[in-house]
Amino acid sequence: MHVQAKHGSDKSEITTWCSQTPHPKPCEHFLGTDSNHRRPIKQKPDFLKALLEVTLDRARHAGSHTLTLGPKCRNKHEKAAWADCLELYEDTILRINNTVDPQQKCSQVDMQTWLSTALTNLETCKAGFEELGVSDYVLPLMNNNVSYLISNTLAMNNGGNLTNGAPSDQKFGFPSWFKTGDRKLLQSSSPRANIVVAQDGSGNYKTIGAAIAAAAKRSGSGRYVIHVKAGVYKENIEIGKKVKNIMLLGDGIGKTIITGSKSVGGGTTTFKSATLAVVGDGFIGRGITVRNTAGPQNHQAVAVRSGSDLSVFYQCSFEGYQDTLYVHSNRQFYRECDIYGTVDFIFGNAAVVLQNCNIYARNPPNKTNTLTAQGRTDQNQNTGISIHNCRITAASDLKGASGVKTYLGRPWKQYSRTVFMKSSLDSLIDPAGWMPWSGSFALNTLYYGEYMNTGPGSSTKKRVNWKGYHVITSSTEAAKFSVGNFIAGGSWLPATNVPFTSGL
Repeated sequence: MHVQAKHGSDKSEITTWCSQTPHPKPCEHFLGTDSNHRRPIKQKPDFLKALLEVTLDRARHAGSHTLTLGPKCRNKHEKAAWADCLELYEDTILRINNTVDPQQKCSQVDMQTWLSTALTNLETCKAGFEELGVSDYVLPLMNNNVSYLISNTLAMNNGGNLTNGAPSDQKFGFPSWFKTGDRKLLQSSSPRANIVVAQDGSGNYKTIGAAIAAAAKRSGSGRYVIHVKAGVYKENIEIGKKVKNIMLLGDGIGKTIITGSKSVGGGTTTFKSATLAVVGDGFIGRGITVRNTAGPQNHQAVAVRSGSDLSVFYQCSFEGYQDTLYVHSNRQFYRECDIYGTVDFIFGNAAVVLQNCNIYARNPPNKTNTLTAQGRTDQNQNTGISIHNCRITAASDLKGASGVKTYLGRPWKQYSRTVFMKSSLDSLIDPAGWMPWSGSFALNTLYYGEYMNTGPGSSTKKRVNWKGYHVITSSTEAAKFSVGNFIAGGSWLPATNVPFTSGL
């Protein structure tokens, strides 16, 4: 039996601290048995540090365990879901490690962001098995209480400062990888390219994939501009977590086109169906069309998935049907982009603002469109979808269609959070505004808001009467979802040289 060192935390002390968390039992169990943790817990920062360390330890353990499950996968579906989990656990470990690494600058809001992402990753891992209909024998082996521990750290870091589903005010600093000096490179309207991609052989590479592979080998992590000349590029692109500060610069919407057709109907997970997937932090996409051509009959088929922290898409177009734009995790900004789709076509669990964008609903196979499906699973995650000064209208194929109902969103997860502010809503929006996911699921815990929208679909007179739905009348409340507050845009967007409105 292990004898507790005198200077360590005793059991009653641990019990007292853990009682303040949403999941006290795993907290007590793992803090009590963690042989590495021998420091006394006198104050909340000590407790948070101890929690983070034990959470990182358990995440590493779960990641290693996941690795051993490979040989147990019996078919391609199980292997596909397992491969996602491996990647997602790796990112989870990286994000939690960033919160404890003494070399890494980490503010309270950074920590909340990266812990939110860590939890989202584990949910995505689980979802892959569920959507491919994989028997759940693997899943219990993956539940190593890591989700509960992350949830506890989120709650303690947040300080319980929650207002009615609206985000709390948090201070923001720069992560160590973010180079403010890169601004000079982006000052001109067309930044100087490091390398050029052209199908006719006039550039350095003929495919975007080859250019990304070259960028991954570069020394340093400063901004790296890849100019992709006009053309149709049939490739699925992944920009991994180690490839940071990449800018994909196209020749404009409809000119530089990246296209793919992976889908859940075709046997991949939603996560892996993306035509363009970006995880490396600090990504900028500009002047590009990204398509998923799997079609409405193939269910989830993503055009773009982003888990890139402090990332921007400017003057881009995303075309698909179900699940077009997967705003997976971390802090993201979209400006003057066009998004086309049918079911849940802006979805995920990032902290994201879409500003001055055009959102086009297409003609759906089952007569129902939902613009958003936000995936917050924990009330302390600092995530949500904020749609500001956008135009919501029908795509050309929907204009002549009859009997189609289009809704602003539906609650994919328990604490789903979405707001539409100062946007123009055409008559296609159903008077109820929002649609349930299943029965009364999440109707009391979600946060859906509308603020000063205009257009024939903007009347809130016949909107749903759910507890979590709000007609926002206070500018102070609405401002919490602005670029300046929700994603702290004033501190990092100027360096990207993309225009933005910080307030309402």
